[in-house]
Amino acid sequence: MGTTVNPFGKDIVKVETQFCGRTLSLEVNRIGFRTSASVLVLYGDTVVMGTAMVGQKPVPMDYFPLSIDYEEKMYAAGKISGSRFIKREGRPSEDAILIGRLIDRPIRPLWPKGYRHEVQCVSTVLSMDPDFRPDMIAMIAASTALMLTGAPFEGPVAGVRVGIVDDKLKAFATAAELDGGLLDLVAAGNENAIMMVEAGASEVSEEKVIEALAFAQEAIQPAIQLQKELVKKVGVKPQEYVLSLPSEDIQKQVDDYLKDKMGKNIRTNYPDRHEKMHAIREEMLAHFEDKVSDAWEGAKRDYEEAFASAANKDVRKGILEDGSRPDGREFTEVRTISHEVGFLPRAHGSALFTRGMTQGMNIVTLAPLSYAQMIDTMEREGEKRYMHHFNAPGYTVGEIKRLGSPGRREIGHSALAERALAAVIPSDSDFPYTIRAVTEIMSQHGSTSMAATCSSTLALLDAGVPLIRPVSGIAMGLVMGDDGKVVILTDIADAEDFAGDMDFKVTGTTKGITALQMDMKVHGLDIKILAQALEQGKTGRAFILESMMQTISKARPELSPYAPRVESIKINPDKIREVIGKGGEMIQKITGETGAEIDIKDDGTVMIASPDGESIKAAREWIMSIVAEPEVGKIYHDVPVMTVMDFGAFVQIMPGKDGLVHVSEMSEERVNSPSDVVKEGDRVTVKLVAIDDRGRLQLSMKAAARELKDKK
Repeated sequence: MGTTVNPFGKDIVKVETQFCGRTLSLEVNRIGFRTSASVLVLYGDTVVMGTAMVGQKPVPMDYFPLSIDYEEKMYAAGKISGSRFIKREGRPSEDAILIGRLIDRPIRPLWPKGYRHEVQCVSTVLSMDPDFRPDMIAMIAASTALMLTGAPFEGPVAGVRVGIVDDKLKAFATAAELDGGLLDLVAAGNENAIMMVEAGASEVSEEKVIEALAFAQEAIQPAIQLQKELVKKVGVKPQEYVLSLPSEDIQKQVDDYLKDKMGKNIRTNYPDRHEKMHAIREEMLAHFEDKVSDAWEGAKRDYEEAFASAANKDVRKGILEDGSRPDGREFTEVRTISHEVGFLPRAHGSALFTRGMTQGMNIVTLAPLSYAQMIDTMEREGEKRYMHHFNAPGYTVGEIKRLGSPGRREIGHSALAERALAAVIPSDSDFPYTIRAVTEIMSQHGSTSMAATCSSTLALLDAGVPLIRPVSGIAMGLVMGDDGKVVILTDIADAEDFAGDMDFKVTGTTKGITALQMDMKVHGLDIKILAQALEQGKTGRAFILESMMQTISKARPELSPYAPRVESIKINPDKIREVIGKGGEMIQKITGETGAEIDIKDDGTVMIASPDGESIKAAREWIMSIVAEPEVGKIYHDVPVMTVMDFGAFVQIMPGKDGLVHVSEMSEERVNSPSDVVKEGDRVTVKLVAIDDRGRLQLSMKAAARELKDKK
């Protein structure tokens, strides 16, 4: 097989351990010679390359320039893209974007505040074991690569995907086990605590989720220890760096200036609080501009950052010491809620959900199943019939921003709200429609993804989608004091999100949880605290759901007059070819003449869709006439004579089904010649009296006339 030679003369270093039932290996110095650090991670047949690049000097930015990406390669799964026109990888799939976010979220909080060196981390899947998803191996690859750079990353971290199989928790469950199971939970953490949670569930209890988190926290420990072992074995040297923070002198100046201007003076309802904060900020900047004078342009950013730091400290102090939230609410209090449905006349379903200053408008569109989204990624292929999309333009936060395609945040919020409802969407056999829900955020002020969830529920019910149970969602926050005091906040707004230590979103029904997403700004949380947040969130969810149900509590019995009607019929799969016809000629003729859309599945299920019931009826009758089987003893009315022969006439009782009316069966009286009774194109009534062993149909005009006369 050969041996790779490292151009720098370094030996390949490899460490391995047992991790969730398989061997996990980390290997350096085989590939990626010019990166700041690179690692190969092997687990089963999955191989992921993690690379990290770290800038040598800080860059002039007011945020940490960290980018983490996940690269799917179709060759990793032994596949070529199913697209007819595009075969090479291009724009990442939504799955890849979501996994990139998944990896980013436990890593981003573990860098020192003020670190401004550019950092880029890429996890590339080179080989994919079909027995499990490779995303958690990619997370280990990213964490390991960053640890090997010597940058001030306070890792390592690791993650595991947990499912419930045969009523037991299982790490690295198969895709089929996750898709058909009750829980699909990702938990990532460090040596001591959970850093990030993401989950989809089929109405699972809070207790089961906590059990899964504890299971995950224990399961990831071997992967964390293995990374530490590799770092020690390689002999990683710490990077020298400079933090870009306001000087202690500037921070003290700002703190002294603001001493009596915040606190109780600004604790009021939004938007009044924003207006007061804006006025204080502008007055402060003007005050120090006069003092600093000529050096102001270079110092302004430091004063702005010092103000933001002071504002966050004020929020935390109010919560921890004064027991007061920025807008004066109780810790468990939900902002004022209002909602309405059906306000867009041409939409199939619409809803407006407002909570405080956060507002989400959701619009539902129904279509035949043939409109389902095709999935073609490294991991998955198939169709998706329920989709949720999320948009939040700049005006929703009072900013001017260029419009464009959705960013990672929008895609992440789309996926969370979609997961929240996926467990309660009816099956296609019960509701044969493709469903697209779009949330247009009208105003942002905290937990817009939960506004998307709630507005989706309302709009789906307004559209007549018979949800198994309605879903609501809430965002929980947390502030932790230096003394260990913990305050959990229900329904956090922007100020509490920015200043707090946790953003924990939970959605569910009256029966259980359907989705979770938790992000930390501290170095993890004890599972007991997460359990408290879940229980407090359960109460908040119930409050919001009760409010929503006052507007609409169940699906409308009738669809919008502008929504397509879909009727499902079942035919013999052997007859599909006849319905489609040669080159699609027959099905095109049916759709063209009736105006209905027709979708045929391999199992013989035929979906007929049209806003017009008469179109559906005409298409259904046409299809049934094609697939119908001749019935002995049945009378066929007004059917055409196709051919007249010396011994009788051939009559078509249904498309493609001709039978013979023998001359002796044409009349009660003697008939000398069939042409004396019928000619081609005549319409007659016949009875099918027999089908011989060769499948030939024997028809009788005489028997039909006799039976009809007797019935009179």
